[in-house]
Amino acid sequence: MSDDGQMEFEGGDYQEYDPDTMVHEDHAEGEEEEANGDADENMIVESGVPEGDRPRTGKAAKANEVRVTTPYMTKYERARVLGTRALQISMNAPVLVPVEGETDPLEIALKELAAKKIPLVIRRYLPDNSFEDWKVEELIVQE
Repeated sequence: MSDDGQMEFEGGDYQEYDPDTMVHEDHAEGEEEEANGDADENMIVESGVPEGDRPRTGKAAKANEVRVTTPYMTKYERARVLGTRALQISMNAPVLVPVEGETDPLEIALKELAAKKIPLVIRRYLPDNSFEDWKVEELIVQE
């Protein structure tokens, strides 16, 4: 304790913080370029296309003129089509088959699938970055 009754602490060598004063640190040359907007072009991230669907060769994907995939709807495509159509129906989209007291959107979507009236297109991607578009009414559904 000091003579005036207050405690003394070591390290009295500090500077007062002035909020009006800006602190500038030294930047490396690369950081200054990034701050000026001259960053490397490889750091650009594009949105809108998922990483897995982006063409690997730099060429844009295009539709195949001759179909090579099976005309059968897979169980995964069926689940996605029914879920998408049931969501549309639940959001008051027009129903394309006569509804006989049905209120469940999934049941209505199942009726539309059986009648081949679902207005959706399934896009199947192929390993060579091309794709095939199939209308739901073109596919064979096994139940």
